[in-house]
Amino acid sequence: MAVTLTTAARNAACNAIVDLVDAGTGDSTLVFYASNGSTEVATLTFATTAFGASGAVNPGEAIAAAITSDTSATGGTTTIAKFLDGDGTEVLRCAVGTSGSDINLSNNVIAASETVAITELKVTVPA
Repeated sequence: MAVTLTTAARNAACNAIVDLVDAGTGDSTLVFYASNGSTEVATLTFATTAFGASGAVNPGEAIAAAITSDTSATGGTTTIAKFLDGDGTEVLRCAVGTSGSDINLSNNVIAASETVAITELKVTVPA
């Protein structure tokens, strides 16, 4: 038998995860990396409170507040993104591509000095 989370449990788990993004003393960031996971391609900055409350729109789902674009990306081909708290501690890691990935960009080949923007970002805890 598979485990199924209630809506309350999904919301609590999601809130606990996204609240970790707000931890630390500096700005929380969404950093795109090349496939080696250590070469930075672009860095975007989360709002002071990165995500709204889980369940506000859909159960187990938190939607990011406005994310500041990187207007001068380092450039490269990105395949990995990391959510870092204000101390630079990794909270989440996900795949990046142009379709079928955790984060889909219009093009994951980013030119140096290009602007990288995110229009919508959600974290979801499944049932």
